[in-house]
Amino acid sequence: MVERLQALDAQLVLRLNGWVGHWPWADRLAQYLASDYLVPVSLALLLLGMWFAPRDPAVRERHQKAVFRSLLGTGFSSLAVLILNHYFFRPRPFHLYEVRLLFYPPTDSSFPSNAAAVGFGLAFGILLTNRPLGAFALVLASLWGLARVYAGVHFPSDIVGGALLAVAVTSLVALALRLSEPLPSRVLRAVRFLHLA
Repeated sequence: MVERLQALDAQLVLRLNGWVGHWPWADRLAQYLASDYLVPVSLALLLLGMWFAPRDPAVRERHQKAVFRSLLGTGFSSLAVLILNHYFFRPRPFHLYEVRLLFYPPTDSSFPSNAAAVGFGLAFGILLTNRPLGAFALVLASLWGLARVYAGVHFPSDIVGGALLAVAVTSLVALALRLSEPLPSRVLRAVRFLHLA
């Protein structure tokens, strides 16, 4: 069963990456989307807007708690990826197959994808409070993951694994924050007292 999944994973990478070079505009778009900048900065700006933009105090507080949850979920998801990578190393597609690399060659483990853990951790944390913004963030995170498969640096299962890990960890963080109330509200009040919110 595992061998069949690995074969399917490889087939999907090779098929998707096989389109590299056919449409230069698609390659350029994939390079932008796969980068360490476009999607993370877009998600960071979205969180910044959620932190400061709402005028209604109740909406602002909900959004600020969502930002707090997203950042904590992403931080713990990245820590989980780091721990998993310490015990389990999976070579990247460009190590195992002839692919056209559209990205610098990372040296860390391919599974689970840290980019997917970051993107989906932020997006899912937003989705729990604001569905339209969360859906937009999920689209960005999905495009980031898809572009990294197209660019030859991840298998599809790396992205799925990173996304599932982020959703699970962010859900646990959301539960922990809910159970630890009123501590999160007090932290927000302290941040407001310092004029940072």
